[in-house]
Amino acid sequence: MPEPGVRDVAEEAGGRAALAEERRLHKVLGYWGLTATGFSNIVGSGWLFAAMYAARTAGPAALLSWVGAGVLCALVALVMIELGASRPEGGGTVRWPLYASGRLVGTVVGWSVLLSVGGTAAEISAIMQYAAHYLPGVYNGHTLTPAGLGVAVSLCALLTALNWFAVRLFAGLNNLVSIFKIVVPVVTVLALFASGWHSGRLTGHGGFAPYGYAACLSALAGGGIVYSVNGFQAPLDFSGEARDPRRTIPRSVLSGIALALVMYLALQLAFLFTVPERLLGHGWRGVDFDSPFGQLALILNLHWLSSLLYADAVLSPGGSAYVGVAIDARHTYALAKNGTIPRYFMRVNPRTGIPQRALLLNLAVFVFFLLPFGGWQDIVRVMGDMYLLIYAASAVAVAVFRSGPGGGTAGWVPGLRWIAPVSFVVASEFVYWSGWHDLRLALPMVLAGVPVYLVMRRTGHDGGALGAELRTGAWVVVYLLALTGLSWLGTFRGSGRLPAPYDSLTVAAVSLAVFFWAVRSGVRHLVSTGESVSSPD
Repeated sequence: MPEPGVRDVAEEAGGRAALAEERRLHKVLGYWGLTATGFSNIVGSGWLFAAMYAARTAGPAALLSWVGAGVLCALVALVMIELGASRPEGGGTVRWPLYASGRLVGTVVGWSVLLSVGGTAAEISAIMQYAAHYLPGVYNGHTLTPAGLGVAVSLCALLTALNWFAVRLFAGLNNLVSIFKIVVPVVTVLALFASGWHSGRLTGHGGFAPYGYAACLSALAGGGIVYSVNGFQAPLDFSGEARDPRRTIPRSVLSGIALALVMYLALQLAFLFTVPERLLGHGWRGVDFDSPFGQLALILNLHWLSSLLYADAVLSPGGSAYVGVAIDARHTYALAKNGTIPRYFMRVNPRTGIPQRALLLNLAVFVFFLLPFGGWQDIVRVMGDMYLLIYAASAVAVAVFRSGPGGGTAGWVPGLRWIAPVSFVVASEFVYWSGWHDLRLALPMVLAGVPVYLVMRRTGHDGGALGAELRTGAWVVVYLLALTGLSWLGTFRGSGRLPAPYDSLTVAAVSLAVFFWAVRSGVRHLVSTGESVSSPD
């Protein structure tokens, strides 16, 4: 066993190396580039599928689900704006939990982020599902065929290659794609309504909430809504490459959310009001398309719109996957800086400013997620929960930085003293509402980050320091285990032993208690390490 000081010296050297790599990032992104990045990352395959899956889950009440997702976005965006403006850094969503709560939390959250790389695989899967209209051999109605998997892997490799070069090239290409991604959904909404719409859709076929208002909550994750609105934090992950991040990042994040939410609500209304009456004989749950808007356009004899949609089904998810590959590389780069994965993947090419080794690692992860899942909804059910856990960890981080040494100087967003705990509780509720069927897969996958942490820290660390890390981060393990247990006990596809609404109230109470525990532990961590909120490295 090395003596206690050896590990600290190694970590200090690693921190200096991380700072050197951070300085190689090119600060070239302005407001429009960051806004386009956020909007393009939000508007991917979600607009092609979520309106149908949300309607099947909740009926017309899915409109309330979109509003709820907007509330979550607003709360979390304010939290992340504070973090991004006061601590701009490449892959910040991975780095902030490490600073605030220590290595156990940093590793578990980092592991969750690494798993969420699979979200890009969902975009590729969406392309395959729409491409099946022209290439019926790539998708069999549930998963990718071997031929489809080969095409999907080739697309992943192409997107990785396109991200291989300078970030300025990335921003320019993304701006062009974003224009198309705005125009096609707008044209779709106008064309569907112009083709004729059915009155009374908000009250017919079982009423506004035919499956109960609790179904609105299930639609958030199970209907793909959380996955669809996720991505607004993209400008924050590029904060290390932004010009004047304290001014441009808040504006770009909020602009991206506003544009995307208006568009999603319009698409949901268009779907609800234009599905032909004959398809609703078994209610909204009987509506089932492999490519919802494309097939709906064909049924309504809008062949030109269908052709446009099938073309956009490659461009929109492809554009989001393009942005996703870039963001995932920043996350993996940040994980290497954290020490969650080998620092080998931290290397930034000094000529292009791109973490190219991280790109290659992520390519392997994309392929892994395409193999066991394949279908769009299968992937996004799990990915939605991964993102929500990242949001919860960010709420803890911002409260820790506000309360820790020098916290009074970081006040970019007013009202965070109450916004942070509310954001944590809301994110926790959304995780719970996604249901036992999804959480029984997602939460154990995240908890696998604990043995990853233990393996990473098994050598070169004295017992006292390791014990302190475990005490500081114990809240995240208790939190995940509690959500798992409550999900099994509750009414959202669980055993029903804890009836509604007491199940959701219990989740709120437990989450609030865990939040304040986490903040106290984080503040003690900052004090013991002597770290200030104003100095990331």
